[in-house]
Amino acid sequence: MTTHVLILCTHNSARSVLSECMLNHWAAKLGKDVRAHSAGSAPSGRINPFALEALQAAGIDTSYTRSKSWDEFSADSAPPLSIVITVCDSAAAEQCPVFFGGTGGQPLKVHWGYPDPSNAEGGDEGKRRAFELTRQAIGYRMLQLLQLLKVPPASMNRDELQAAMTAIYAS
Repeated sequence: MTTHVLILCTHNSARSVLSECMLNHWAAKLGKDVRAHSAGSAPSGRINPFALEALQAAGIDTSYTRSKSWDEFSADSAPPLSIVITVCDSAAAEQCPVFFGGTGGQPLKVHWGYPDPSNAEGGDEGKRRAFELTRQAIGYRMLQLLQLLKVPPASMNRDELQAAMTAIYAS
């Protein structure tokens, strides 16, 4: 059964897209049945070109990305979500819609905040560096998440899994 992970950021143009692409990349490379999705509460309607550049420079597929609303994931046709991750502080503070997991319950929720690389100083080169560093940091956490998800679910209860996901952010 596929584990669906939703990654949220307000505008769904940078950090959430970096996260979606990195998790899907590593899951495919490692043969994991995990599918990442991203969305925003106020989607910008475009992907930040520096995010696309950082991903493409690393050989990551971006062909499927688009900026979309989190409302798509509370619809009846949405995939059953196991995990919801917020990656920007404003999205973490917002009242999220109700998302449902595969068993009709609530997915686990965790906040892994990253500074907005769009605000980096130093012109275009500064932004490129910030996006690349953010991509690398996100990629590392997504590898940790995949490692955690390989543990048989029966060996961890919901609280233990929640604590382990929160600990990933602290590392």
